Formats: sequence, structure tokens, C-alpha cells
Amino acid sequence: MSNLQLRVISAVVLAVIALGLTWLGGLPFRLLCAAMSAMIFYEWTRMSRPAAANGLGFLPEALVVVFIGALMAGLAASWLLLLVVVLIAVTAIAALVRKAGQWEASGLAYASVSGLSLALLRDGDHSGLVAILFLFAVVWATDIFAYFVGRAVGGPKLAPSISPGKTRSGALGGAVGGVVAGVMLAAGAGAGNLALLGLVALALSIVAQAGDLFESWVKRRHGRKDSGVLIPGHGGVMDRVDGLVAAALALYVIGWISAGADHPAQGLFPI
Repeated sequence: MSNLQLRVISAVVLAVIALGLTWLGGLPFRLLCAAMSAMIFYEWTRMSRPAAANGLGFLPEALVVVFIGALMAGLAASWLLLLVVVLIAVTAIAALVRKAGQWEASGLAYASVSGLSLALLRDGDHSGLVAILFLFAVVWATDIFAYFVGRAVGGPKLAPSISPGKTRSGALGGAVGGVVAGVMLAAGAGAGNLALLGLVALALSIVAQAGDLFESWVKRRHGRKDSGVLIPGHGGVMDRVDGLVAAALALYVIGWISAGADHPAQGLFPI
């Protein structure tokens, strides 16, 4: 089986699981977010930690467990956000005291904010369901169109020192595809503010591609090609969700501004 076939099969299986748990919402979706956060943190630390023993011991892992427990328990947004800030601060201070570098704190921030954004966007109502489906549509279409347009058109590289395979034509094609997919999903769901959501989709597509480049930079910084080996044809979990988690944070912030931290989706999708 070729690598492309493995990528397609893995992507389909993951999409089915993600869509099923998104539809269920509640605890099943929070479990998905918690598992994703745990795997992101695991892969991040395995890339960034030196071969020698970690100077912080098991403190970062213990703090991740605390966050995952709070996320699964459905803690209110204000308390969950406060908890994340405290956990990151504790890790950063401990690293500073022990002169261990700040990769542990940044990894904890990246992993926890990723799971938090998705969980709070979904919430338990119909608006949350539409928000996550909108997010999926934009990010997945961006990935697909960027890949095929980039291969078909080629041209100047987008960021050759970070990710040599990405082209500017692919980035533009991904943005167009993301906007079209997002607007189509929103229209199908009965949303009325399609012009605004088109702009939101464009912003999410750009942020998703920036998130992809950020993860590529982290891997290159630590001499890695893939973040892990869990997903056949894709590498690790971070390799699969890099754009998604960046876009999820952006959408959560937009929703927070429009409707508050606890029910961010209702500001964008008052359906």
C-alpha cells in the first residue's frame, strides 16, 4: 500500500471518528479533546526534551493530568482558563528555577489551549455543533485544496526554510477552498450572516496554514521529520491537527469576543 493510500485511509477513519464524537457532544467530545491534548503534549515533549533526564521530573505530566481531569469534568470556561494560566505559570517558574528551558511550559500551553478551544466551542448546543463542523470544513478544505493546487500549479515556495513543500499557489488555493467550504456549510446549516462567516473562514484558513508552518518550525528546530508515528501515512497527532488547533483557538477567540467565554459559538451561529 502506497503512502498516499495510507494517508487517505487514515484521514477518512479519523474524520469519521471526529464527526461521530462531534455529533454526540458532551462528555464523548470532551474525551476526544482530552485525548488529543494528552497526545500533543506527549509528542511535543518527546521532540523537545534532551536525551538526559528531564530537569522538571514528572511535574509537567502531573499538571497535564490535572488539566485533562478539569476538561473532562466540564469545568466552566472562566475556571478552566484560569487553571490553564496557573498550570503554565507553575511549569514556567519551575523551569526557570531549575534552568531547564521553557519548552515544557510552551508544550503545556499548546496542548491545553488546543483541547480547551475545541471543547468550549462545541459546548452542548446546536450552535456548538455547527461551529465545530464549520471549523472542520474550513480546515479540511484548506488542507485538501492547498495540497492539490500546490502540486498542480507549483511556483514560488511559501516558506522554504521551514516547509520546502508548500507553495504560495497552494496557500492561495487552500484559502479559496476553505472559504467556499465554510460558506457552504454555514448556508446549509441555515446561518444568515454568510458575508461575515466568509471573512471568518478566510481568517481561519490563514491561521490554519500558519499553525501548520509553526508545527513544521518546531519539528525542524528539533531535527524531526514527523512529530510521532501513531497515524499511518501522517506521522503523529500533531502532524494531523496542527492547522486545526490553531484555527480552533482563533474561532474560540472570535466567538468569545462576540458572545462570551462560556458559549462562544452562539455569537457566530445563532441558529
